Amino acid sequence: DDKADFLISPYGSATAAASAVVTEQYEKTNLIVGAAAGSTFTRGYKHAFQVYSPGSKYLTGAIDALQKTDPSAKRVALVYEKDPFSADVASAARDYASQKGLDVVVDEGYDTGTSDFAPFITKIAGTNPDAIIGGGHFADGTTLARQLSEKQVKAKMVALLVAPADPQFADLGDAANGILAPSQWEPQATYSEAAASALHIPYYGPALKDYATSYKEKYGYDPGYHSAGGYGTGVILEKALRDAGSADPKAVEAALAKMDIMTFFGHTKFDTGQTYGLQTGHDMVLLQWQKTAELGRQTVWPADAASAKLVYPKP
Repeated sequence: DDKADFLISPYGSATAAASAVVTEQYEKTNLIVGAAAGSTFTRGYKHAFQVYSPGSKYLTGAIDALQKTDPSAKRVALVYEKDPFSADVASAARDYASQKGLDVVVDEGYDTGTSDFAPFITKIAGTNPDAIIGGGHFADGTTLARQLSEKQVKAKMVALLVAPADPQFADLGDAANGILAPSQWEPQATYSEAAASALHIPYYGPALKDYATSYKEKYGYDPGYHSAGGYGTGVILEKALRDAGSADPKAVEAALAKMDIMTFFGHTKFDTGQTYGLQTGHDMVLLQWQKTAELGRQTVWPADAASAKLVYPKP
């Protein structure tokens, strides 16, 4: 709509990057949600703002959790989809693993649409890694998790992007048990007025419990971070409009640039330097599918946000 002043970009890094180009061309204010590739914000754009934590943060929590739980762990297999988002995440994870003294014993990218992971699984199994990290999106992530289970690969930790954070991942049954995923948000998170006060920033919008309860009452299951991110983006835009005191795009963008708040979705703050619009406030959590009475998600990292203890080694 060429008459719209404010855009909310949909899921997908490629879509977000294209939307950012259009944003700059037509000088529209764009809140990008559902895409975390940090490379979008290295191009000097001035009207695009990222809601999610950037890809560089996605798998660092898994590496931290691995080393905290098992200081003897040294070997990591990195297998990832070759798209901009996943490649950004893999690059950051590779560098972070090296900084932490870990050996990346497998470093392989696969094409989007890959459905047979046998060649990659053979390489992984041959190196006996302590952890497997990587993945990409829902279809490939669920397929990789299922085939790792079918081949009985014995890694102590498996952390994959995107797919395990979707409630439908439970359809894998036992193959989902023990799988970790970085998440932008979980219903068990602890974002609140008290948490905001501890950071000396204001809290704005509905309470996390109120959002999660209302969502489950309407749809019959707990919200994932994709739906929470979409709703949270609306809350952020509402706050910017209120702070601006008008719907003038320049005033709203100025309000976004100054924003430093907490909502039910977490901390929001944007870079205003060389990576203008990059999200700098929001932190990731790490979830794990765990089977007790039934299969379900638990937040396991960081410790102060955990709803359950990390199950390690993976069942």
